[in-house]
Amino acid sequence: MEAENKYGFFETVRRELRLRNYSYKTIKAYVSCLRSFVNYFQPRHPRDLTEHDIRDYLLYLLTEKNHAAGTVNQVFNALRLLYVDLYKKPMVIESLPRPQKEKQLPDVLNEDEVRRLFASVTNLKHRTMLMLTYASGLRVSELVRLRVEDIDGERGVIHIRKAKGKRDRFSIFPASLRPQLLAYWKVSKLGMSGWLFPGQSHDHHLAERSIQAVLERALKQAGISKPVSMHTLRHTFATHLLEQGTDLRYIQELLGHQSVRTTEIYTHVSNRVLGKIISPLDFLSGKNEHEATSERRKLLTSVHKDKE
Repeated sequence: MEAENKYGFFETVRRELRLRNYSYKTIKAYVSCLRSFVNYFQPRHPRDLTEHDIRDYLLYLLTEKNHAAGTVNQVFNALRLLYVDLYKKPMVIESLPRPQKEKQLPDVLNEDEVRRLFASVTNLKHRTMLMLTYASGLRVSELVRLRVEDIDGERGVIHIRKAKGKRDRFSIFPASLRPQLLAYWKVSKLGMSGWLFPGQSHDHHLAERSIQAVLERALKQAGISKPVSMHTLRHTFATHLLEQGTDLRYIQELLGHQSVRTTEIYTHVSNRVLGKIISPLDFLSGKNEHEATSERRKLLTSVHKDKE
């Protein structure tokens, strides 16, 4: 790879990724993976490494560093780009197995927890951001990069531009949130274009970590102990839509998933089916379906009140 002699290893990788139109986040992640890889084998050059060396490195990440399978798969992708696309040496990596991903189900908030979360935030801008994330199923990166002109209140849609995979899509914008967003827009004096959620300067959008910090404070205030991140609101959006009877294919489009198999994970956390199943303990107690369902609801209500 002649360009490596001219620009250096890491700059050459960056240039090749830019040529392939990879996102900024992916470029940053791949370069970070390769930097750790290169440092591990110093002073040996990556071109001189064998399949056995790479196999040992991946095992080191899994067993000694205790990295998750998803993290190691990202390293695998970065190494595949290096050896297959740049060095033209596919034999070094093509026979290596990928780590099997853990099948973890997402945490989801119930409706009462969602209400308590929003009620705990007094700042208009912050409450609007959290509500919009849940209302439209946005990723936090999509939320902070929204522009005023992306909101079409008349049609009830949001235009999400250059989302994951550099794909545009539309999601729903609820009429119930329109008065609050309008109030925020007026108070913030945003105008007809520009960042919807600017940072300290109107030239830049709010940082992702800022709204994450807001969420952490709100969770403590609301007394919610579940492991919740901004992405949990997106999971909750999808799960609640499914429980309300929305077709899985529509949810797939709203979330921007390429495959419906990705969206199907929400069928495992939805109570649409589980809520209708009667425990054998209820049968032993002599309760019918209506009584059992009614008591479950009373118990859940009582638990939430105790937490408050």
